[in-house]
Amino acid sequence: MSHRSLGMMVGTTLTAALLGSVWAGGPLDDLRSLFRPRPRVEPATELFTPVPTTTVAEGSSSTGTALPGVVNCANLIYGNHQTSVCFSAEFLSTVQTETHIQTNPQLVPVSLESADLFQFPFAVMTGEGAFTLTEQQRRNMRDYLQAGGFIIASAGCSSDAWRQSFLREIALVFPELSLSTLDFRHPVFHTVYDINELKCKGSHRAHLEGLEIDGKIVLIFSPDGLNDTSKAGGNCCCCGGNEIKNARQMNVNLLAYTLTH
Repeated sequence: MSHRSLGMMVGTTLTAALLGSVWAGGPLDDLRSLFRPRPRVEPATELFTPVPTTTVAEGSSSTGTALPGVVNCANLIYGNHQTSVCFSAEFLSTVQTETHIQTNPQLVPVSLESADLFQFPFAVMTGEGAFTLTEQQRRNMRDYLQAGGFIIASAGCSSDAWRQSFLREIALVFPELSLSTLDFRHPVFHTVYDINELKCKGSHRAHLEGLEIDGKIVLIFSPDGLNDTSKAGGNCCCCGGNEIKNARQMNVNLLAYTLTH
């Protein structure tokens, strides 16, 4: 078995242990009731191999280290050491408050080309300005998403240069697939919270685009900000752009979606 397959198997086993009886309760329409707080079930910590923190750019809001026995989410380092400096991790604490899912409250910096990525079921990819992925990063992204991983991709400050770079790169990673705009009836909008619109500044209404593999959304792209920068802490330099006001709730939904689909 390859290290990649093993890494995703460990992640799947850990997820199953964390979710416990979720699937025994009822159909997907009842997911919200299934996500109400429950007594914590401790998974077997020996299933998890701790991942050391990767060096990131100064000022980054993600300084966490992977923890055993909980769901860990990655903050991707990509291109020429580009990463998020202001993607709020507060949605991770909200997941733990609103559901029985136990999470690491901090995002963990992980290089896109690293084999360590396969120990994380969920990852955030954001930033500002133009970038270009390496061939190894493209291969790893493709393998990760095909193996069951999930990525939120969102331009910081609604950066048009970042948006154009991402759209070019995802077309190179998956030339046979394309992003499609998601209808608000899609399950990603109704796992924990019922979200029927994404509100931004003024009259602007945002949308999400998804990449689907084998009937499951594995990547969400937002040309507007899912960063929730008002909760990002003192290191955030983001002006906000067309930031989505209910981004925290949307990010909670996306994490719950990838753990239950």
